[in-house]
Amino acid sequence: MPFIPHTQDDIAAMLAAIGVPSIDALFDEIPAELRIGELDAIPPGMSEMDINRLMQARARTDGQPLCFIGAGAYDHHIPAAVWQIATRGEFYSAYTPYQAEASQGTLQVLYEFQSMMTALTGLDVSNASLYDGASALAEAILMAVRANRQTKSAKVLVPRALHPAYRRTVRSIVESQGIALVEVAFDPKGGQTPVEQLEAADRDGEYAAVVINQPNFFGVLEDVDALTDWAHAHKALAVAVVNPIALALLSPPGDWGASGADIACGEAQPLGMPLCSGGPYAGFLCCKEAFVRQLPGRIAGRTLDLDGKPGFTLTLQAREQHIRRGKATSNICTNQGLLVTAATIHMALLGPEGLERVASASHANTGRLTAMLCDLSGVEPLFDRPIFHEQALRLPAPAADLLRSLAAHNILGGFDLGADYPELDPAVLVCATELRSDEEMRRFADTLGRILATRTQAPCPVRPKM
Repeated sequence: MPFIPHTQDDIAAMLAAIGVPSIDALFDEIPAELRIGELDAIPPGMSEMDINRLMQARARTDGQPLCFIGAGAYDHHIPAAVWQIATRGEFYSAYTPYQAEASQGTLQVLYEFQSMMTALTGLDVSNASLYDGASALAEAILMAVRANRQTKSAKVLVPRALHPAYRRTVRSIVESQGIALVEVAFDPKGGQTPVEQLEAADRDGEYAAVVINQPNFFGVLEDVDALTDWAHAHKALAVAVVNPIALALLSPPGDWGASGADIACGEAQPLGMPLCSGGPYAGFLCCKEAFVRQLPGRIAGRTLDLDGKPGFTLTLQAREQHIRRGKATSNICTNQGLLVTAATIHMALLGPEGLERVASASHANTGRLTAMLCDLSGVEPLFDRPIFHEQALRLPAPAADLLRSLAAHNILGGFDLGADYPELDPAVLVCATELRSDEEMRRFADTLGRILATRTQAPCPVRPKM
């Protein structure tokens, strides 16, 4: 709420200076029947101290639930320094750095972000962020269709084990541009996308691209080498969708198969961005150098000035604000510069070793949580392949009911898979990052056990030890 310093005497003096008797007279052209009148439901004004007290009390009623939901947005530790630095005035108030002479700090941050993302993905070039992971994938698919000179096909193979929200977003953006998305089934036993399913979908023989996610939405690790090689053997580009934390442990897209994925994208939220009512987040997009002129969004470059000193500037700005609309790669405009700043600071603070420790701790915690939950009778893993960071679990009762009961105990117990994958119901996707302690995971397991016991009117159902 803005602070308005004018007293009633100040207001009267200003009205007198312009020859108007009252503030209402400034709006006398608005018909009386269109005016809202008195706001009877609005309470009387309060002091700043009272407002703070009221808002803190209301925030406390929400509680502080334990979060075991992943599904694309993760509750990781964020060092305090990240947002202390990111919200400094020179970053927080910075806008599009078109004037390089006035924006060297912002441009350098973007350049550093790009450098870090190319190191993580093993690819040659990165842009300086997109809105989120889902829209980044849509841009990657549009880019792949433009860039693939080996085929005129406008069809793309998309695994059904890709995040459902990503699939919906991509469909909304690309299908209106004449691009057909062909869904590829996952293996019901392992949860992965086998090459055989690509073959089964390959009815017409030509596709512009194949989307490969690692890990997939279920947390299952895909055979990315085989999928990438299959795509290239069929003249399709390989588009990787990756978790940046997982890349601290797993093979980067640039190393997949014989020649690497062509494009990589994903969500940067795990890199220093808090869970905050759905965002804002930031997408990233990287590619091989051969496709750099098809890369949408900003690219910050490093160069030398006339005195031989290093400097930074925006380069290859192939969007419609800068060139003819028909030649533009995308209409992507204002992007997530502040979030990219936070991600850059986060990665710089953790470094390669810190990112690897976060990934290892998150993976280990998910394994421990899975073991605790699977001690309960009727709870078991849905799939039998290796996972990272997340685990899909089959439940002995309706998932929605159990999640509601857990929420009543201040536990966010996972993502209900039944809405998007009815054939898997009842099942949930659970995640335990490095933030979750053994005590918190035990509380989750014990609470779920009591809820299941109440539903069956029997003692807490625990699977007998073998």
